[in-house]
Amino acid sequence: MTPAIRNAAAAVLFGLTAAGANAANVLVVLSDASQLELRDNRTFDTGFYANELMQPVKKLLDAGHTVTFATPLGKAPSLDRNSVDKSYFNNNEASMQQHLALLDQLRITSVEQSPVISLARVEQGGYGRYDAVYVPGGHAPMQDLLHSAALGRLLRDFHARAKPTALVCHGPIALLSALDQPERFTGTLASASASAAPAWIYAGYRMTVISNSEEEAAKPMLNGGTMKFLPQTALQRAGGDYSSAANWQSKVVVDRELITGQNPASASAVADQLLSRLAH
Repeated sequence: MTPAIRNAAAAVLFGLTAAGANAANVLVVLSDASQLELRDNRTFDTGFYANELMQPVKKLLDAGHTVTFATPLGKAPSLDRNSVDKSYFNNNEASMQQHLALLDQLRITSVEQSPVISLARVEQGGYGRYDAVYVPGGHAPMQDLLHSAALGRLLRDFHARAKPTALVCHGPIALLSALDQPERFTGTLASASASAAPAWIYAGYRMTVISNSEEEAAKPMLNGGTMKFLPQTALQRAGGDYSSAANWQSKVVVDRELITGQNPASASAVADQLLSRLAH
């Protein structure tokens, strides 16, 4: 069997498996960005974290669900090469290679063959086609997802319909897109004085995101640069009820339709919570 035929057969198999009574269609939203703008006109090469995308995606596919990939503009997303490290896969080299092989098979990062669609196309097709949404981390969501008007409309629809909304590590920053004017809000975050909290559909929700403490510990990764603001501070100022575990320990917070994970170590547990929600 040629690779092309084998891949086509796998795609058909996924589709047939997902036709079962308990199958769901999960929308995975990634960033178009390959760089994060820092302070002082610096930039940082980024993208999605391998384990934060692929551990949940593999679990969803293994459970027979369909996965649809989207970004705001429909571009092939970038893999953060810093995340290709077995430490993010429980120090299991074989597990890492298995997940990376699936990433290659799905061609998510392929400029010519990526199955990723735009959020405009998602909206045109109707949000009702999707049963849940998942947003992985990496720093990239800090560049565009938090300001995406299209993502804001999707999140408000999912919120109104109480559809599972799962995000991990830097991913929860995307929840700010549901603000009326997210760019105006994030523009105030560099100020030392807290501004009045804007109206936000997730105000009062219990949630987590990568902690300020973890950001400080990972600061050398930015090669001397400084982020414009930190996700924990942003979500707290917007009205989120934040909590965290010790640095790099898995933590998942579930409140109503919202499922959030603190850091890369939380991705697998976020997936388990999402799968549990889809099973009911």
